[in-house]
Amino acid sequence: MGEEAGQQEEGRFTFELEQTEGYEFKVDFDRRKLPGLLMDEPPPLGEGNGPNASRLLAAAVANCLSASLIHCIYKGDVPAAAVRTRVTCRLVRNARKRLRIGGLDVRLKLSEDAAGANRLTRCLDLFEDFCVVTASIRQGIPVTVEVVDHEDNVLKVSAE
Repeated sequence: MGEEAGQQEEGRFTFELEQTEGYEFKVDFDRRKLPGLLMDEPPPLGEGNGPNASRLLAAAVANCLSASLIHCIYKGDVPAAAVRTRVTCRLVRNARKRLRIGGLDVRLKLSEDAAGANRLTRCLDLFEDFCVVTASIRQGIPVTVEVVDHEDNVLKVSAE
């Protein structure tokens, strides 16, 4: 059975990108529910009117890790501002001088309430494995993760 753009079935989703001009593309995730996203390459190729693919990949990893940790800690009853995440994407040149993502460094800073949650210790051992995006891209791109409390005390560091 064919799938319309934006429809989702178990284990699969489809959406469309449409070039608007130059290197600028509008991403239409789901015409009924989600607003479009404008992507663009930074100068000198594009105008930088939106994030490029590398920035979206880094954002996807950071978002997935953040959501996974918060879900584990609070199991659905999520407070308004429990985590602030910073992601650094390291761009490198390969042997053929092509730009590649050399790694991602993600730092999740927990609020005082989140850092004191009863389930935190157990969640620190589990949350990365439940992050679909990070677990998937780690097969080709190194990702380091650091979780700190509201006073910047390191609670966990991992790299795979």
